[in-house]
Amino acid sequence: MKDEKTTSRLFMYIGIVFVTCLLLSNLVAGKMWAVTDSITLPGAVILFPVTYIIGDVLTEVYGFRNARSVIWMGFACSFFAVMVYILTLALPHPGFWDNQAAFETVLGTTPRVAIASFAGYLFGEFSNSIILSRLKVLTKGKNLWVRTIVSTLVGEGFDSVLFILISFWGTMENSVVLQMILFQYLFKVGYEVLFTPVTYAVVKWVKKKEGIDTYDFDIRYNLIKG
Repeated sequence: MKDEKTTSRLFMYIGIVFVTCLLLSNLVAGKMWAVTDSITLPGAVILFPVTYIIGDVLTEVYGFRNARSVIWMGFACSFFAVMVYILTLALPHPGFWDNQAAFETVLGTTPRVAIASFAGYLFGEFSNSIILSRLKVLTKGKNLWVRTIVSTLVGEGFDSVLFILISFWGTMENSVVLQMILFQYLFKVGYEVLFTPVTYAVVKWVKKKEGIDTYDFDIRYNLIKG
């Protein structure tokens, strides 16, 4: 078994896919999806749960410390993207160019929504990784489906509650906000449950390819280092 600190080209590729899914999710989050006449979800729900599936693969195969590095990289890239969007939108545009409003609609964000996004992401991803890591030790590596579902229930719960509450509380009726949290949460959890066979297949392939199966014995779940 390789040391848990080992990284590889495959690890790098998985990390790149994780960050790409995260950035694309943030970019399309403003698109609203009318699921039914009474249920509306942000377009990002079709992709954002993939970051949790990839996060499960990273923690299960490479361990919490390596997954932590990718989670922080995703945060840094998201923050950088928001700064670039703000700077780009602030640039003066020529009078003949009439697409400024379209760019502001797609790329613009308020500080409140940005904070909501970052808070939901960090609490959600880290709780998901920590719980999966701890449960792997407690279950001695058995019943991966239990670990992925339980960690998702908590992680997606933090993400949905924090994002919706910080973004919309006080801007609409409380019942509507709570309904948004519920429907978004149920969709994301159902998404990962449905893709459990895919998670199993990917985890099995990566473990075989890397020759690694990390167990986080006696580690401190410090979000910065250690």
